Amino acid sequence: MNSGAMNLAVYPGSFDPVTLGHLNIIERSSRLFDRLIVAVGINSEKSPWFSPEERCELIRLSTKHLKNVEVRTFQGLTVRFVQKLNARIMVRGVRPITDIPAELTMMMANRQLAPDVETLFLIADGELAHVSSSLIKEIAPLGDVTVLKAFLSPPVIEAVQKKIAKDYN
Repeated sequence: MNSGAMNLAVYPGSFDPVTLGHLNIIERSSRLFDRLIVAVGINSEKSPWFSPEERCELIRLSTKHLKNVEVRTFQGLTVRFVQKLNARIMVRGVRPITDIPAELTMMMANRQLAPDVETLFLIADGELAHVSSSLIKEIAPLGDVTVLKAFLSPPVIEAVQKKIAKDYN
């Protein structure tokens, strides 16, 4: 096995928008691996708030202090993208109550498709474990900066506020 591949992990997601929970997983993963690729999935079936390019830029702005983090987009099966990068580790952020059954099912399917790729589950630290992009989309139109600071980094707050002003006014 290529030892370089062990030092590379991929953290996939839609990140629409990237939350402090996502950033917590990114920061912790960046300490575990020499290289971390944050993979922004493009799903034509969904109607995202932000374009793939905007999502990538928000992640870059929020992780610029992490020198070993790279952001890329991908389409198709996540596990195939991970294999294409010659990575052996896929990081998945999970919320303890809501995500585990679906993530376990996905992990087992991925093991069938790519037995050489391991899935590493990380739960965001305490106060961030419940945060999701869906939650942000619900509270953002009602919240102000003070509320959003508990869930989003400053560059993402700014982008979300611009989005809300454009879409809701």
